[in-house]
Amino acid sequence: MKKISRRSFLMATGTMTLAAALTACGGDNSTSGAQSGASEESSAAEGNSEYKVAMVTDYGDITDQSFNQTTWEACVKFGKDNNVDVKYYKPTTNDTAGRAQQVELAIAEGYNVIVMPGYAFAGTIVTVAPEYPEVKFIALDVGLGDLLGEGVAAAGKEYDFNPDNWKLEDYVDMSNVYCAIYQEELCGYMAGYAAVKLGYTKLGFLGGMPVPAVQRYGYGFVQGADAAAAELGNAPEIKFVYGNQFFGDADITAFMSTWYNAGTEVVFACGGGIYTSAVDAAKEVEGAKLIGVDVDQAAVIANYAAGEGGNAADWTDLTVTSAMKGLAPTTIDTLTDVIVNGNWDNYVGKIANLGLVNGDDPAANYVQLSDSTLFEDGKFTADDYKALVKKMFDGEIKVSNDITKEPTVSAVKVDYQGNIK
Repeated sequence: MKKISRRSFLMATGTMTLAAALTACGGDNSTSGAQSGASEESSAAEGNSEYKVAMVTDYGDITDQSFNQTTWEACVKFGKDNNVDVKYYKPTTNDTAGRAQQVELAIAEGYNVIVMPGYAFAGTIVTVAPEYPEVKFIALDVGLGDLLGEGVAAAGKEYDFNPDNWKLEDYVDMSNVYCAIYQEELCGYMAGYAAVKLGYTKLGFLGGMPVPAVQRYGYGFVQGADAAAAELGNAPEIKFVYGNQFFGDADITAFMSTWYNAGTEVVFACGGGIYTSAVDAAKEVEGAKLIGVDVDQAAVIANYAAGEGGNAADWTDLTVTSAMKGLAPTTIDTLTDVIVNGNWDNYVGKIANLGLVNGDDPAANYVQLSDSTLFEDGKFTADDYKALVKKMFDGEIKVSNDITKEPTVSAVKVDYQGNIK
């Protein structure tokens, strides 16, 4: 059976794209980095010079093969395509104070559109955005609960993690802020459907903490696997657990080892750095696989599996697919509409819940599977994926985002195992 994989290409070119951007921009230092800016080959509508775009990293850097790198490369592309000055800033400390310092430095240097990837920027929005009403703040994957958690705490109160009990406007000034969140259940569904169609019958879901985004990923995964199983007429098994933290450790690795050694074939590792425990366990079992999350994790998983001095190419098929949030299309589309088209009024003050916007081109959507998906002829191909997305977009397939109860299933058997810790 012919296997179609673009992973080797991505592994070879992913860091080259970034390196080219850095080379063109003259390097970086501990607090600020590559400026893409205008170039002779850039083209843009007149008037874009009034805007300068700064991206601030959360607590990693622009080579993290995750949120920061994906968002930065999208900013670079937008800047080059539209003759807009872009620059990134890296905090020196992993806290709100460090991120706020870099946002204020960017503003002091004349940047008036600030792009911030990741929920960690909720505190920055609460503390910094009101001080600079003329600046436009664009935050990716920062939701209502994130904002309320920081805003309520700043007001000296204790947040109960129930957004329904609080009014956002009482605690957070959104008058110059736009936030985008994602319908994780949709790409979770795609990943579960793909895994079963590709022939896997023993699946696992390893979530980080059972927060809404992680739960939506997991319940979408179960729904997708169930739909594919119903079509195939088989009865896959899914083990479902939360690590109750967003990083891997020896205990979680040991738990994952019991799964893989008992026959689990592929684990959807969903929650920050918790994937490291799934990788460490999978490496010890021949044929064991992972599913990545948020961005295309094929390369980062392969690099981690290889370890220092190892050959990542030996692990290029470790990741079956990744359930992705469309950070790149979100960044480019939003900056284009705000800066080029002048439509900031359509965004400001909103928390947009992004999902499918195109039934014909999966890559145009804000939730999707990765290009590195290990499609297989006769099982699940790129065309099959397009057909699935089309049905979801047209409403023929409906995916529940209800996290108050476990999804109803008809074909798969799900073993909910609670929390590891």
